[in-house]
Amino acid sequence: MAIILITGGARSGKSKRAEMRTRTFPGQPVYVATAEALDAEMEARIAKHRARREADWIEREVPLDLVPALVATDGGGARLVDCLTLWLSNLLHAERNWEHEVNALAAALPSLKSPIVFVTNEVGLGIVPDNALARRYRDAAGIMNQVIAAASDEVEFVVAGLPMKLK
Repeated sequence: MAIILITGGARSGKSKRAEMRTRTFPGQPVYVATAEALDAEMEARIAKHRARREADWIEREVPLDLVPALVATDGGGARLVDCLTLWLSNLLHAERNWEHEVNALAAALPSLKSPIVFVTNEVGLGIVPDNALARRYRDAAGIMNQVIAAASDEVEFVVAGLPMKLK
């Protein structure tokens, strides 16, 4: 089983790259969406992602319980999880123990059979945020990305639509 982490900045081409990588594996692909359409702008973003994908994708909406969703969809086609940083935001908003959840995800990966392609954002490349919540999120995202990168077979960094292999 392959575990692939694709990271980069906003609008870098991560999701498009992840969709292409997911399609390289046999079977019907599964799109595990962590975003929630809580406003019109996010609704439009989700619609844009759906329109780009072909109709044969199986879609699962999983804002919080990622490990059970990956276990439930194991044994079929490759799974694309888009994205880990939205999942992290959902965990923080729900006041769940994000460190426990991230470590549980990393611990579950070796037992899964079907490939997984994760998308995540590099949020710590810019200026230091001006408020405690944003700094907490930035720090948590950096730690999460390190944990999942360590558990991954491959890691790519996407800039301007171009992937760079890191691992």
